[in-house]
Amino acid sequence: MSDLQSNATLLAVENLTVRLPDNADRRDAVTNVSFTVRQNEILCVVGESGSGKSVSASAVMRLLPEGGPRVVDGRILFGGRDLREVSEEDMRAIRGKRIGMIFQEPMSALNPMMRVGDQVAEVLEAHGVPAAQRRAKVVELLTAVGLPDPRNIGQRHPHRLSGGQRQRVLIAMALALEPEILIADEPTTALDVTTQAQILALIKKLQRERGMGVLFITHDFGVVKEIADRVVVMQKGRIVEIGNVEQVLEQPDTDYTRRLLAAVPRFRTEAREDVSAAPVLLQVDRLGKTYRTRSLFARAKAVPKALDGVSFEVRSGETVGLVGESGSGKSTVGRCIARIIECDEGSIRFKGTDISHLGRQQLQPYRSKIQMIFQDPFDSLNPRHTVGRSIMAGPLVNGVSPAQARRKMDALLERVGLSSAVADRYPHEFSGGQRQRIGIARALAVDPELLIADEAVSALDVSVQAQVLELLNGIQRDLRIAILFITHDLRVASQMCHRIAVMHRGRIVEHGLTAEIFNRPRHDYTVSLMKAVPGAELSDRVHHLNLIAAEA
Repeated sequence: MSDLQSNATLLAVENLTVRLPDNADRRDAVTNVSFTVRQNEILCVVGESGSGKSVSASAVMRLLPEGGPRVVDGRILFGGRDLREVSEEDMRAIRGKRIGMIFQEPMSALNPMMRVGDQVAEVLEAHGVPAAQRRAKVVELLTAVGLPDPRNIGQRHPHRLSGGQRQRVLIAMALALEPEILIADEPTTALDVTTQAQILALIKKLQRERGMGVLFITHDFGVVKEIADRVVVMQKGRIVEIGNVEQVLEQPDTDYTRRLLAAVPRFRTEAREDVSAAPVLLQVDRLGKTYRTRSLFARAKAVPKALDGVSFEVRSGETVGLVGESGSGKSTVGRCIARIIECDEGSIRFKGTDISHLGRQQLQPYRSKIQMIFQDPFDSLNPRHTVGRSIMAGPLVNGVSPAQARRKMDALLERVGLSSAVADRYPHEFSGGQRQRIGIARALAVDPELLIADEAVSALDVSVQAQVLELLNGIQRDLRIAILFITHDLRVASQMCHRIAVMHRGRIVEHGLTAEIFNRPRHDYTVSLMKAVPGAELSDRVHHLNLIAAEA
């Protein structure tokens, strides 16, 4: 936490109310919200999806979408002026120069057609920095956010950078004009634990060096523990608790805050049931994959192996976790098994048959037996189809009658905690957690024997994440489906998995029972992943306090 040298108020939000469109499920996105951001402090705004955190930040920046939520009451005081009343020209001068903003998804925030260095330079140009100074300033900024070889990285397009590198570019853009306030909207949500730890440390370092006030939006109290000075807790558009970080974490005033704290995943170190006698369903042996870059004017060029001799097995009714940082090869393994991409070496045996190089017709019987749940269900669901149609598509392709497919779809929606009455709605009409439940229902519709869950909960807030994990555990237990659970969050893996394989640079560096991995990690890389988990000791302490309360 910051050593506060000055508590001067930089931003004061007073009685802010943001009205939703008439067709929304509630009247206001934000109701009568008041808070301040002070110099030399980090204020965390925490709450579930839909609590009003990001809407409040967008209202401050006057970035609410046209025809969407609109501010109907309150004041936003900055620099002696109400930002609601300044001209659009004056507001453009404030954005970036005096208030910087980091967005949640850097791939969406960055222009895919422009080199990242040019995008940083564009911010400087828009605010009148002379051309002669811009190039040196870009290198200085990319160096300040910890990017290696900044001149080279500045020449790359966003798709050639990792998620953590893209997020650092956004931070460089937000800091380019040395703002007084930095607004960070869920900047680490989808990052792996080591990259997340680096970004949190970077924001804290830059905040201290520059004396900024930071408004940091998150759904994860583990992140709050790492970075906050003060905390605002929001629920359904209202502030339910506000205080310094020690007070809120140690003695929360409201049941809602206690529920959010309890939802922070903790390391589960007790042994799960023994499934070692179950038959082997999937056997991956010495799997190899190399991606190659292609050019119109040059031959394909090999890059380091994405997978290098990966071997493991999954038994019927077992959940095996693949954990590691972004770029470790986890998702490549899952996509090779599902035959979304082709492996270069090794074998993938499903119920004894090597499916790694089967032709399209030969592979067809296995397609329904191996199903994937993707990280972003919105991208994987057809926006033009109702969710009912998406769930029914698999059974219909496999020869099930429309009436039977409809009955199956109704039952699956009920199983995943949704009413069959929602079948005629479209994906955009659901929350992220609801869409993930729909993705699970669609995967189950063809009666698979193996589910591949690829970062299926990484983008969800902690309370919704807990619900989806409970749902997957229940499905695995009731239907005895095997699950290959791919994640960068070791806490989540410890709660879901019988066994865990730790991946690093395309190889499995440690493999064993979950309890053994987390109680006695053998590899230095596994230890480093565990240390990087934000607020790990917080979740363990909250769990301990909950047990004491239950016993009392």
